[in-house]
Amino acid sequence: MSTLPPVLLVHGLASSFEHGWRQSGWVDLLEDAGRDVIPFDLPGHGSARELAGAPAAASLLAAVADLEQVDAVGFSAGGHAVLAAAAAEPERFRRIAVLGVGDPGEHEADVREQIATAIESDQEPEEPFVRVLRRLATTTGNDRSAVAAALRVHPRGMDLQALAAITCSVLVVLGERDPAAPADRLIASLPDARLVPLPGVDHFSTPTQMRCLDVVLTFLAEPSYG
Repeated sequence: MSTLPPVLLVHGLASSFEHGWRQSGWVDLLEDAGRDVIPFDLPGHGSARELAGAPAAASLLAAVADLEQVDAVGFSAGGHAVLAAAAAEPERFRRIAVLGVGDPGEHEADVREQIATAIESDQEPEEPFVRVLRRLATTTGNDRSAVAAALRVHPRGMDLQALAAITCSVLVVLGERDPAAPADRLIASLPDARLVPLPGVDHFSTPTQMRCLDVVLTFLAEPSYG
């Protein structure tokens, strides 16, 4: 039986816990390693569809409120939620891994609104990245309007200055072909962080890459000192 804390898995936009983590094998691998896994759906997604207007970080913290400490893995929007939650309650997190998360863009609020509008539209968007998100929302059984509403809750996106409050080790895994790259300012904003680049990997395939799985599982298995 592992003495390490449970692992909170936070999926990306338009996905769900079942799609993002169970179907991809993460849950089985963590449980095989003796880790307890906390299932969690972002507001507006999966089992939390009715919570579309709730802040993701607040919902995340409510899900682990009864636990002294957790490890957390977040992909894309899930990574943003994990970082925001850890900035608010740093003592709650022992180790964090974020996948597909890079520096915030200069026009992030506009980009988020464009994505939200495209997801809930009856017309398929021309931009491939957004088209994948819209199709993902449908194939995973999500309500596209709820997903769009969840995206609009925090139009400003990541607050780099707030990340200085995070005290635990953070692993950032980012594909070199991911439009979220680079992550220079993100890494610089975190007191204890390191970047693992994935050569030739794009955004959506990051969580299923064996290199990603290996480095994250190894990272989460390491004990804490002090």
